[in-house]
Amino acid sequence: MPDTWTVAGVQADCKLADKPANLRAITARLAEAAGRGARLAVFPECALTGYGFESRAAAAACAEPLPGPATDAVAEACARLNVWAVFGLLESTPEGKLYNAVALVGPRGYAASYRKIHLPCLGADRFTDPGDRPFAVHDLGGLKLGMNICFDGGFPESSRVLALLGADLVVLPTNWATNARKAAELAPPARAWENHVYYLAVNRVGDEAGFRYIGLSSAADCLGNVLHAAGDGEEVFTFEVDPAAARQKRLVHCHGVYEIDRVNWRRPEMYGPIVENPGGFTGHFNG
Repeated sequence: MPDTWTVAGVQADCKLADKPANLRAITARLAEAAGRGARLAVFPECALTGYGFESRAAAAACAEPLPGPATDAVAEACARLNVWAVFGLLESTPEGKLYNAVALVGPRGYAASYRKIHLPCLGADRFTDPGDRPFAVHDLGGLKLGMNICFDGGFPESSRVLALLGADLVVLPTNWATNARKAAELAPPARAWENHVYYLAVNRVGDEAGFRYIGLSSAADCLGNVLHAAGDGEEVFTFEVDPAAARQKRLVHCHGVYEIDRVNWRRPEMYGPIVENPGGFTGHFNG
């Protein structure tokens, strides 16, 4: 059976468009997390680049490819510390696309990335292209990880697909500002409970482009119990993930009398309206 993993959430501020400073902070906090026994450390959305850009050109100027210079630098730290990292950034492509993305990097280097699928009309997401890759789960060597970003957490389908693909832990790097307090309070335990997975939401703090980021990062276990609730300042926290517990979807309160399985007892043949597409979102950027 898979063993327990210590996972760290790194709630931190970052500097808009100052990648060198942000990269130094990421590697320093990665070392702090590893020093506390973490095998995986998760950073906020756009932790490398900042988020509050006012034009596509400004956002694109801070973007970089995946893999790229930042993942190379983080990979060196991961190899030295024997730890995995998930961090947010803006991704550029040779075709001129611009994505809000997170990178997964481990002791052996760059492993995978995820492009934000659901885009609010806010910050850099006003100018980025909608994510174009299917949801995926990545095996870190005993821990199966799924990744979402910020607004994705408000769509139950995002976590449900990852659970069906076998995720033990879903991580949500995010940039929740003042008006997103309900998302911070409600989404992590709800997504964990309804999918019987561990869930980690890692928000940023500080002020940027007229917005205050509220922190309130949290971790929930596969029963929806909140394992840690952060405040509104910078903080590195850890919690334990038991993959075996996440994989045991059937909850037996009384054998044959009171049993629950919210994943395997679904009725997908009744869910047709969920996948009907009335319009087709293409993004907010129009020029």
